[in-house]
Amino acid sequence: MIKIMFVCHGNICRSPMAEFIMKKLVRDAGLESEFEISSCAVSYEEAGNDIYPPAKDELRRRGVPFSSRRAVRAQKQDYDEYDLFVVMDSSNLRNLTRIFEGDDEGKIHKLLEYTGQMRDVTDPWYSGNFDVAFDDIYAGCRALLENFVKST
Repeated sequence: MIKIMFVCHGNICRSPMAEFIMKKLVRDAGLESEFEISSCAVSYEEAGNDIYPPAKDELRRRGVPFSSRRAVRAQKQDYDEYDLFVVMDSSNLRNLTRIFEGDDEGKIHKLLEYTGQMRDVTDPWYSGNFDVAFDDIYAGCRALLENFVKST
């Protein structure tokens, strides 16, 4: 089983969107038993909060099912429990590496690197562009899944 953790700043917009998009893609591909997918934050700011309502609206609009959940912050011990940490931006990468006190096994990657791009997924909390964030996240998750399928 491949254990993936998606990571953003507060775990209420981008990372839960990625979590539920990836779960749908995996389910649609009939690979649910091969993946465990979750999400977390690099800060405590939104700990305990559910997905931000505009992010829920975008998931609904795009036909991606989701469930109620609570934002959590990454913990050092998560590093040993997951195979891959997929961050949304460079700041998340730096902060997660600090939480884990390094990345000796090379488990931390930016989402859009799977599409051949090293740019960040823009934070819709600031931009208000949940549709743009969704498109980037969807493309990244699709490419990530294709990467796993090709390597098996």
